Amino acid sequence: MSAERVTGRRVIRTAVPAEVDSVVALHARARATYYPDGVPQDGADWPGAWRAAIERPDGQVLCVVERGRIVGLASFRTPEGAPAHTVKLFQFHVDPGHWRTGIGTALHTACVEQWRADGRRTAVLDVHVGNLRARAFYARQGWCADPGDPPAEGDHHLWMRYSVHGE
Repeated sequence: MSAERVTGRRVIRTAVPAEVDSVVALHARARATYYPDGVPQDGADWPGAWRAAIERPDGQVLCVVERGRIVGLASFRTPEGAPAHTVKLFQFHVDPGHWRTGIGTALHTACVEQWRADGRRTAVLDVHVGNLRARAFYARQGWCADPGDPPAEGDHHLWMRYSVHGE
Protein backbone atom coordinates (compact mmCIF):
# COMPACT_ATOMS: atom_id res chain seq x y z
CA MET A 1 0.00 0.00 0.00
CA SER A 2 1.50 3.26 -1.04
CA ALA A 3 0.29 5.17 2.01
CA GLU A 4 -1.61 4.69 5.21
CA ARG A 5 -5.34 4.97 4.90
CA VAL A 6 -7.04 6.58 7.88
CA THR A 7 -10.71 5.86 8.48
CA GLY A 8 -11.86 7.54 11.67
CA ARG A 9 -9.86 6.09 14.56
CA ARG A 10 -8.52 3.27 12.39
CA VAL A 11 -5.39 3.16 10.29
CA ILE A 12 -5.04 0.68 7.44
CA ARG A 13 -1.43 0.12 6.44
CA THR A 14 1.11 -2.46 5.37
CA ALA A 15 2.09 -4.90 8.12
CA VAL A 16 5.76 -5.03 9.14
CA PRO A 17 7.85 -8.05 10.22
CA ALA A 18 7.96 -6.91 13.87
CA GLU A 19 4.18 -7.49 14.02
CA VAL A 20 4.28 -11.21 13.16
CA ASP A 21 3.30 -12.35 16.67
CA SER A 22 0.24 -10.06 16.70
CA VAL A 23 -0.75 -11.20 13.20
CA VAL A 24 -0.40 -14.89 14.12
CA ALA A 25 -2.48 -14.41 17.28
CA LEU A 26 -5.29 -12.64 15.40
CA HIS A 27 -5.21 -15.35 12.70
CA ALA A 28 -5.54 -18.08 15.35
CA ARG A 29 -8.49 -16.35 17.06
CA ALA A 30 -10.31 -15.88 13.76
CA ARG A 31 -9.65 -19.44 12.51
CA ALA A 32 -10.96 -20.90 15.75
CA THR A 33 -14.43 -19.51 15.00
CA TYR A 34 -15.09 -21.63 11.91
CA TYR A 35 -13.80 -24.99 13.11
CA PRO A 36 -16.52 -26.26 15.46
CA ASP A 37 -14.37 -29.22 16.56
CA GLY A 38 -11.28 -27.09 17.13
CA VAL A 39 -8.58 -25.82 14.81
CA PRO A 40 -6.96 -28.77 13.03
CA GLN A 41 -3.33 -29.40 13.89
CA ASP A 42 -2.00 -29.05 10.37
CA GLY A 43 1.65 -28.75 11.34
CA ALA A 44 1.89 -25.35 9.64
CA ASP A 45 4.56 -22.94 10.75
CA TRP A 46 2.20 -19.96 10.95
CA PRO A 47 4.80 -17.50 12.28
CA GLY A 48 7.10 -18.44 9.40
CA ALA A 49 4.28 -18.31 6.85
CA TRP A 50 3.12 -14.87 8.01
CA ARG A 51 6.69 -13.54 8.15
CA ALA A 52 7.21 -14.75 4.57
CA ALA A 53 3.93 -13.16 3.44
CA ILE A 54 4.84 -9.82 5.04
CA GLU A 55 8.33 -9.86 3.52
CA ARG A 56 7.34 -11.03 0.00
CA PRO A 57 8.24 -8.42 -2.58
CA ASP A 58 5.41 -9.64 -4.85
CA GLY A 59 2.69 -9.67 -2.21
CA GLN A 60 1.14 -7.52 0.43
CA VAL A 61 -0.28 -7.84 3.93
CA LEU A 62 -2.54 -5.00 4.98
CA CYS A 63 -3.53 -4.55 8.60
CA VAL A 64 -6.13 -2.49 10.38
CA VAL A 65 -4.79 -0.87 13.52
CA GLU A 66 -7.15 0.52 16.12
CA ARG A 67 -5.85 2.06 19.35
CA GLY A 68 -2.42 0.57 18.70
CA ARG A 69 -3.68 -3.00 18.19
CA ILE A 70 -4.03 -5.00 14.95
CA VAL A 71 -7.71 -5.89 14.60
CA GLY A 72 -7.87 -6.91 10.93
CA LEU A 73 -5.58 -8.23 8.24
CA ALA A 74 -5.55 -9.25 4.59
CA SER A 75 -2.85 -10.99 2.58
CA PHE A 76 -2.85 -11.04 -1.23
CA ARG A 77 -0.66 -11.54 -4.30
CA THR A 78 -0.77 -13.01 -7.80
CA PRO A 79 -1.05 -16.78 -7.45
CA GLU A 80 1.55 -18.92 -9.19
CA GLY A 81 0.67 -19.53 -12.83
CA ALA A 82 -2.13 -16.94 -12.91
CA PRO A 83 -2.28 -13.97 -15.28
CA ALA A 84 -0.74 -10.76 -13.92
CA HIS A 85 -4.17 -9.10 -13.79
CA THR A 86 -5.38 -11.67 -11.23
CA VAL A 87 -4.87 -11.35 -7.50
CA LYS A 88 -5.65 -13.95 -4.84
CA LEU A 89 -6.86 -12.98 -1.41
CA PHE A 90 -5.05 -15.64 0.63
CA GLN A 91 -6.05 -14.49 4.11
CA PHE A 92 -8.69 -12.07 5.36
CA HIS A 93 -9.43 -11.91 9.08
CA VAL A 94 -11.06 -9.57 11.57
CA ASP A 95 -10.56 -10.11 15.28
CA PRO A 96 -13.80 -11.82 16.44
CA GLY A 97 -14.17 -9.25 19.22
CA HIS A 98 -14.48 -6.57 16.52
CA TRP A 99 -16.96 -8.20 14.16
CA ARG A 100 -19.81 -6.06 12.83
CA THR A 101 -17.95 -2.80 13.49
CA GLY A 102 -17.06 -1.98 9.88
CA ILE A 103 -13.46 -3.18 10.05
CA GLY A 104 -13.97 -5.90 7.44
CA THR A 105 -15.69 -3.55 5.02
CA ALA A 106 -13.00 -0.88 5.44
CA LEU A 107 -10.25 -3.48 4.96
CA HIS A 108 -11.95 -4.93 1.89
CA THR A 109 -12.29 -1.43 0.42
CA ALA A 110 -8.57 -0.82 1.00
CA CYS A 111 -7.75 -4.12 -0.74
CA VAL A 112 -9.89 -3.22 -3.76
CA GLU A 113 -8.29 0.24 -3.96
CA GLN A 114 -4.85 -1.38 -3.96
CA TRP A 115 -5.89 -3.94 -6.60
CA ARG A 116 -7.17 -1.14 -8.83
CA ALA A 117 -3.94 0.83 -8.36
CA ASP A 118 -2.00 -2.33 -9.29
CA GLY A 119 -4.08 -2.85 -12.46
CA ARG A 120 -5.82 -6.01 -11.27
CA ARG A 121 -9.06 -6.99 -12.99
CA THR A 122 -9.99 -10.19 -11.16
CA ALA A 123 -9.64 -11.31 -7.57
CA VAL A 124 -10.09 -14.88 -6.35
CA LEU A 125 -10.23 -16.55 -2.96
CA ASP A 126 -11.22 -19.78 -1.36
CA VAL A 127 -13.32 -19.88 1.79
CA HIS A 128 -14.08 -22.74 4.16
CA VAL A 129 -17.49 -24.11 3.09
CA GLY A 130 -18.75 -24.12 6.67
CA ASN A 131 -17.74 -20.51 7.29
CA LEU A 132 -21.16 -19.08 6.50
CA ARG A 133 -20.40 -15.75 8.15
CA ALA A 134 -17.41 -15.16 5.86
CA ARG A 135 -19.29 -16.37 2.80
CA ALA A 136 -22.10 -13.91 3.54
CA PHE A 137 -19.58 -11.09 4.06
CA TYR A 138 -17.90 -11.78 0.73
CA ALA A 139 -21.28 -11.94 -1.04
CA ARG A 140 -22.19 -8.51 0.40
CA GLN A 141 -18.91 -7.15 -1.00
CA GLY A 142 -19.75 -8.45 -4.50
CA TRP A 143 -17.94 -11.79 -4.56
CA CYS A 144 -19.70 -14.77 -6.17
CA ALA A 145 -19.04 -18.49 -6.38
CA ASP A 146 -16.63 -19.25 -9.22
CA PRO A 147 -18.69 -21.17 -11.79
CA GLY A 148 -15.51 -22.44 -13.42
CA ASP A 149 -14.21 -24.01 -10.21
CA PRO A 150 -17.02 -25.66 -8.22
CA PRO A 151 -16.02 -27.59 -5.10
CA ALA A 152 -15.32 -31.27 -5.63
CA GLU A 153 -17.13 -33.82 -3.51
CA GLY A 154 -15.67 -33.75 -0.03
CA ASP A 155 -13.85 -30.47 -0.65
CA HIS A 156 -13.99 -28.11 2.31
CA HIS A 157 -13.46 -24.90 0.34
CA LEU A 158 -15.54 -22.83 -2.03
CA TRP A 159 -13.79 -20.76 -4.71
CA MET A 160 -15.10 -17.23 -5.18
CA ARG A 161 -14.42 -14.45 -7.73
CA TYR A 162 -14.59 -10.69 -7.64
CA SER A 163 -14.50 -8.31 -10.58
CA VAL A 164 -12.21 -5.39 -9.78
CA HIS A 165 -13.78 -2.49 -11.67
CA GLY A 166 -11.54 0.43 -12.57
CA GLU A 167 -12.61 3.94 -11.85
